[in-house]
Amino acid sequence: MVTITVEEQGVKELLKQAILELLEERQDLFRELLTEAIEGLGLINAIKEGEATSDVSKSEILGILAGAA
Repeated sequence: MVTITVEEQGVKELLKQAILELLEERQDLFRELLTEAIEGLGLINAIKEGEATSDVSKSEILGILAGAA
């Protein structure tokens, strides 16, 4: 069996280089990942906020939607 020893600093540098290459060469992919992460955080915050409020009935929601139309 072959044993490979990797220094922590070397791994950090490789990771930094990989991230920089991603930013330079695949900006579209990075932008998409960042957008999804931000949307996920927004959804989490909305769920937490919803959990902290009182429940409403379906008829109340439909009434509000009917008034908005």
